[in-house]
Amino acid sequence: MGHEPDVMSSKCTSRAYMTLLASKWSLLVINALGNDRRRNGDLMRTVDGISQKMLTQTLRELEEVGIVIREDLGTIPPHVTYELSPLGKSLGHEVRSFIHWVEAHMPDLAKPRSKPRSGKP
Repeated sequence: MGHEPDVMSSKCTSRAYMTLLASKWSLLVINALGNDRRRNGDLMRTVDGISQKMLTQTLRELEEVGIVIREDLGTIPPHVTYELSPLGKSLGHEVRSFIHWVEAHMPDLAKPRSKPRSGKP
């Protein structure tokens, strides 16, 4: 019997999953997929600023951990679609909540703050 997952422990594998899933590009790709099946070009247009290389890497990593399902329709030219798996859809709900929180609190986050004193003269 193993130990319970603990992301606060540097030795726990769950931290590697958290690092992958909480990356900026993973969050944005998961949000962009939502409940839809999308093609690569559509994702490139939706996730402004992502490079083709980063999109491909992110989709592959999310597919490897079971968040994204890739379907190659075997056509010429190639027609590949991506969608969230059931596991990915459950995460997608949490990602959308987080993104909505960030957008709703932008005015508060953007307020200037005084920097904490370092204790040095």
